[in-house]
Amino acid sequence: MTRRRALIIGLVVAVVAAGLAYKMVLAPKSESKDRVDGTVYVMPKEILVNLADGRYGKLTVALVLAEGQSTGEGAPAAEGFGTLPEEPLVRQIVTDELTGVPAATLISRAGRHRIQRKIRRAVDSTTDVRTTAIVFSDMVVQ
Repeated sequence: MTRRRALIIGLVVAVVAAGLAYKMVLAPKSESKDRVDGTVYVMPKEILVNLADGRYGKLTVALVLAEGQSTGEGAPAAEGFGTLPEEPLVRQIVTDELTGVPAATLISRAGRHRIQRKIRRAVDSTTDVRTTAIVFSDMVVQ
């Protein structure tokens, strides 16, 4: 009886060891999928805008650049600006779209997303920058 038990335990250990060896060494590796397609470019200087009702908003804007878009790394930048050559144009678009907007629009999630889509369409249609998203990474409404 003990000999039979030892044989069964030996077989179980061998099967488990073979399974682990396959999983660790021989199994095909799963390819990692990036959650963000493209490059995220955070504009280094905050944007300050006048909102409706005498309020203001201060925000940091990031662009999720489409595949193949360059951030202009290594290019000289004006003081306070990043390396993206079209950054002043993007800042102008963001400022134009946000100036005079009711504070409640920026505070609400749906309103914020609607404005981000509007900014993205304007950036893609009036500059050489191609984006997949516009992100307000930091925002204060006062």
